[in-house]
Amino acid sequence: MTSVVGKSGVTERGSTVQRIEAALMDDIAAGNLAPGERLDEVRLTVRFGVSRTPVREALSRLLAQGVLVPGEKRGVRVAEYSREQLAQVFEAMHEIEATCARMASQRLTLLSRAEIEVAQGACVAAAKAGDIPAYMRANEDFHRAIYKATGNPYMAEIAQDFRYRTSPFRAKKFASKQDLLDSADTHEELLADIFSEDSNTASEGMRQHMRASFIRALARSDSE
Repeated sequence: MTSVVGKSGVTERGSTVQRIEAALMDDIAAGNLAPGERLDEVRLTVRFGVSRTPVREALSRLLAQGVLVPGEKRGVRVAEYSREQLAQVFEAMHEIEATCARMASQRLTLLSRAEIEVAQGACVAAAKAGDIPAYMRANEDFHRAIYKATGNPYMAEIAQDFRYRTSPFRAKKFASKQDLLDSADTHEELLADIFSEDSNTASEGMRQHMRASFIRALARSDSE
Protein backbone atom coordinates (compact mmCIF):
# COMPACT_ATOMS: atom_id res chain seq x y z
CA MET A 1 0.00 0.00 0.00
CA THR A 2 1.52 3.35 -1.04
CA SER A 3 2.02 5.87 1.71
CA VAL A 4 0.93 9.32 0.60
CA VAL A 5 1.75 12.34 2.73
CA GLY A 6 -0.68 15.25 2.60
CA LYS A 7 -0.26 18.86 3.71
CA SER A 8 -0.97 17.89 7.29
CA GLY A 9 1.86 15.35 7.27
CA VAL A 10 -0.54 12.52 8.05
CA THR A 11 0.03 9.52 5.84
CA GLU A 12 -2.69 7.57 4.14
CA ARG A 13 -1.44 4.47 5.92
CA GLY A 14 -1.58 6.26 9.25
CA SER A 15 -5.22 7.24 8.80
CA THR A 16 -6.05 3.67 7.76
CA VAL A 17 -4.37 2.28 10.87
CA GLN A 18 -6.31 4.72 13.05
CA ARG A 19 -9.57 3.70 11.37
CA ILE A 20 -8.91 0.01 12.02
CA GLU A 21 -7.82 0.68 15.59
CA ALA A 22 -10.94 2.74 16.31
CA ALA A 23 -13.24 0.11 14.77
CA LEU A 24 -11.71 -2.68 16.85
CA MET A 25 -11.96 -0.57 20.00
CA ASP A 26 -15.66 0.03 19.23
CA ASP A 27 -16.14 -3.74 18.82
CA ILE A 28 -14.46 -4.42 22.16
CA ALA A 29 -16.29 -1.64 23.99
CA ALA A 30 -19.62 -2.87 22.62
CA GLY A 31 -18.87 -6.45 23.64
CA ASN A 32 -18.71 -7.71 20.05
CA LEU A 33 -15.24 -9.02 20.80
CA ALA A 34 -15.21 -10.96 24.07
CA PRO A 35 -12.34 -11.30 26.57
CA GLY A 36 -9.99 -14.02 25.37
CA GLU A 37 -11.31 -13.96 21.80
CA ARG A 38 -8.64 -14.39 19.12
CA LEU A 39 -8.35 -11.86 16.29
CA ASP A 40 -7.65 -13.27 12.84
CA GLU A 41 -5.42 -11.09 10.65
CA VAL A 42 -6.74 -12.53 7.40
CA ARG A 43 -10.35 -11.86 8.31
CA LEU A 44 -9.47 -8.34 9.35
CA THR A 45 -7.76 -7.62 6.03
CA VAL A 46 -10.92 -8.76 4.23
CA ARG A 47 -13.18 -6.77 6.54
CA PHE A 48 -11.26 -3.52 6.09
CA GLY A 49 -10.16 -4.09 2.50
CA VAL A 50 -6.48 -3.54 3.25
CA SER A 51 -3.18 -5.42 3.29
CA ARG A 52 -1.79 -7.04 6.43
CA THR A 53 0.58 -4.14 7.15
CA PRO A 54 -1.97 -1.60 8.50
CA VAL A 55 -3.84 -4.39 10.30
CA ARG A 56 -0.66 -5.44 12.07
CA GLU A 57 0.14 -1.83 12.97
CA ALA A 58 -3.33 -1.37 14.47
CA LEU A 59 -3.02 -4.60 16.45
CA SER A 60 0.42 -3.52 17.69
CA ARG A 61 -1.07 -0.28 19.01
CA LEU A 62 -3.78 -2.14 20.89
CA LEU A 63 -1.16 -4.54 22.27
CA ALA A 64 0.82 -1.57 23.57
CA GLN A 65 -2.32 -0.25 25.30
CA GLY A 66 -2.98 -3.58 26.99
CA VAL A 67 -6.32 -3.99 25.22
CA LEU A 68 -4.94 -7.01 23.35
CA VAL A 69 -2.40 -9.58 24.55
CA PRO A 70 -0.17 -12.04 22.68
CA GLY A 71 -1.81 -15.32 21.80
CA GLU A 72 -0.62 -18.60 20.37
CA LYS A 73 1.40 -18.80 17.15
CA ARG A 74 2.16 -15.07 17.08
CA GLY A 75 -1.55 -14.27 17.19
CA VAL A 76 -3.35 -11.81 19.47
CA ARG A 77 -6.47 -11.99 21.59
CA VAL A 78 -8.62 -9.66 23.64
CA ALA A 79 -7.23 -9.23 27.15
CA GLU A 80 -8.94 -11.04 30.00
CA TYR A 81 -8.33 -10.76 33.72
CA SER A 82 -8.76 -12.85 36.83
CA ARG A 83 -11.08 -11.51 39.53
CA GLU A 84 -8.05 -10.35 41.53
CA GLN A 85 -6.53 -8.57 38.54
CA LEU A 86 -9.83 -6.90 37.72
CA ALA A 87 -10.18 -5.69 41.29
CA GLN A 88 -6.68 -4.19 41.12
CA VAL A 89 -7.27 -2.52 37.76
CA PHE A 90 -10.61 -1.09 38.87
CA GLU A 91 -9.10 0.14 42.14
CA ALA A 92 -6.59 2.19 40.16
CA MET A 93 -9.31 3.27 37.73
CA HIS A 94 -11.54 4.45 40.59
CA GLU A 95 -8.80 6.72 41.91
CA ILE A 96 -8.04 8.17 38.48
CA GLU A 97 -11.70 8.75 37.62
CA ALA A 98 -12.33 10.36 41.01
CA THR A 99 -9.39 12.69 40.45
CA CYS A 100 -10.73 13.61 37.01
CA ALA A 101 -14.14 14.41 38.49
CA ARG A 102 -12.54 16.55 41.20
CA MET A 103 -10.43 18.47 38.69
CA ALA A 104 -13.33 18.89 36.28
CA SER A 105 -15.56 20.32 39.01
CA GLN A 106 -12.90 22.92 39.80
CA ARG A 107 -12.22 23.89 36.17
CA LEU A 108 -15.62 23.73 34.49
CA THR A 109 -16.18 26.15 31.64
CA LEU A 110 -19.36 26.78 29.69
CA LEU A 111 -17.91 24.75 26.81
CA SER A 112 -16.81 21.76 28.89
CA ARG A 113 -20.15 21.69 30.71
CA ALA A 114 -21.99 21.78 27.38
CA GLU A 115 -19.85 18.92 26.01
CA ILE A 116 -20.62 16.76 29.05
CA GLU A 117 -24.34 17.54 28.77
CA VAL A 118 -24.37 16.71 25.05
CA ALA A 119 -22.69 13.38 25.75
CA GLN A 120 -25.22 12.61 28.48
CA GLY A 121 -28.03 13.51 26.09
CA ALA A 122 -26.71 10.89 23.67
CA CYS A 123 -26.59 8.35 26.52
CA VAL A 124 -30.23 9.04 27.42
CA ALA A 125 -31.35 8.78 23.79
CA ALA A 126 -29.54 5.47 23.29
CA ALA A 127 -30.90 4.13 26.59
CA LYS A 128 -34.49 4.99 25.66
CA ALA A 129 -33.98 3.29 22.30
CA GLY A 130 -32.50 0.20 23.96
CA ASP A 131 -29.51 0.49 21.62
CA ILE A 132 -26.63 -1.13 23.52
CA PRO A 133 -23.80 -0.43 20.99
CA ALA A 134 -24.90 3.21 20.69
CA TYR A 135 -25.05 3.52 24.48
CA MET A 136 -21.57 2.06 24.85
CA ARG A 137 -20.20 4.65 22.43
CA ALA A 138 -22.09 7.49 24.13
CA ASN A 139 -20.93 6.30 27.54
CA GLU A 140 -17.31 6.47 26.39
CA ASP A 141 -17.90 9.98 25.05
CA PHE A 142 -19.47 10.96 28.38
CA HIS A 143 -16.41 9.93 30.37
CA ARG A 144 -14.03 11.42 27.79
CA ALA A 145 -15.85 14.75 28.12
CA ILE A 146 -15.21 14.65 31.88
CA TYR A 147 -11.54 13.86 31.28
CA LYS A 148 -11.28 16.75 28.84
CA ALA A 149 -12.89 19.08 31.38
CA THR A 150 -9.90 18.55 33.69
CA GLY A 151 -7.89 20.74 31.34
CA ASN A 152 -5.00 18.28 31.71
CA PRO A 153 -4.35 16.13 28.61
CA TYR A 154 -1.93 13.88 30.50
CA MET A 155 -4.55 13.00 33.10
CA ALA A 156 -7.08 12.45 30.32
CA GLU A 157 -4.69 10.08 28.54
CA ILE A 158 -4.07 8.03 31.69
CA ALA A 159 -7.80 7.79 32.41
CA GLN A 160 -8.58 6.75 28.84
CA ASP A 161 -5.91 4.06 28.95
CA PHE A 162 -7.64 2.40 31.91
CA ARG A 163 -11.00 2.57 30.14
CA TYR A 164 -9.44 0.78 27.17
CA ARG A 165 -8.05 -1.93 29.41
CA THR A 166 -11.42 -2.60 31.07
CA SER A 167 -13.63 -2.24 27.97
CA PRO A 168 -14.25 -5.99 27.39
CA PHE A 169 -15.22 -6.49 31.02
CA ARG A 170 -17.36 -3.36 31.39
CA ALA A 171 -19.37 -4.23 28.28
CA LYS A 172 -20.86 -7.20 30.12
CA LYS A 173 -22.92 -5.05 32.48
CA PHE A 174 -25.26 -3.91 29.69
CA ALA A 175 -27.59 -6.72 28.66
CA SER A 176 -31.01 -5.04 28.56
CA LYS A 177 -32.74 -1.74 27.99
CA GLN A 178 -33.29 -1.39 31.73
CA ASP A 179 -29.54 -1.71 32.31
CA LEU A 180 -29.05 1.26 29.98
CA LEU A 181 -31.75 3.34 31.64
CA ASP A 182 -30.32 2.64 35.09
CA SER A 183 -26.86 3.63 33.93
CA ALA A 184 -28.12 6.87 32.37
CA ASP A 185 -29.87 7.69 35.66
CA THR A 186 -26.61 7.29 37.59
CA HIS A 187 -25.02 9.73 35.15
CA GLU A 188 -27.56 12.37 36.16
CA GLU A 189 -26.58 11.95 39.81
CA LEU A 190 -22.91 12.17 38.89
CA LEU A 191 -23.45 15.31 36.82
CA ALA A 192 -25.17 17.00 39.74
CA ASP A 193 -22.10 16.23 41.86
CA ILE A 194 -19.64 17.55 39.28
CA PHE A 195 -21.68 20.62 38.39
CA SER A 196 -21.93 21.49 42.10
CA GLU A 197 -18.33 22.70 41.72
CA ASP A 198 -17.57 21.11 45.09
CA SER A 199 -14.47 19.02 44.45
CA ASN A 200 -15.06 16.64 47.37
CA THR A 201 -18.66 16.00 46.32
CA ALA A 202 -17.59 15.40 42.71
CA SER A 203 -14.81 13.02 43.73
CA GLU A 204 -17.02 10.98 46.05
CA GLY A 205 -19.79 10.92 43.46
CA MET A 206 -17.46 9.41 40.89
CA ARG A 207 -16.19 6.87 43.41
CA GLN A 208 -19.73 5.70 44.07
CA HIS A 209 -20.49 5.62 40.34
CA MET A 210 -17.43 3.52 39.55
CA ARG A 211 -17.94 1.23 42.54
CA ALA A 212 -21.51 0.47 41.47
CA SER A 213 -20.36 -0.06 37.89
CA PHE A 214 -17.74 -2.58 38.96
CA ILE A 215 -20.17 -4.50 41.17
CA ARG A 216 -22.74 -4.76 38.35
CA ALA A 217 -20.15 -5.90 35.84
CA LEU A 218 -18.71 -8.48 38.24
CA ALA A 219 -22.15 -9.86 39.07
CA ARG A 220 -23.01 -10.16 35.37
CA SER A 221 -19.69 -11.87 34.68
CA ASP A 222 -20.24 -14.41 37.49
CA SER A 223 -23.69 -15.27 36.14
CA GLU A 224 -22.39 -16.25 32.71
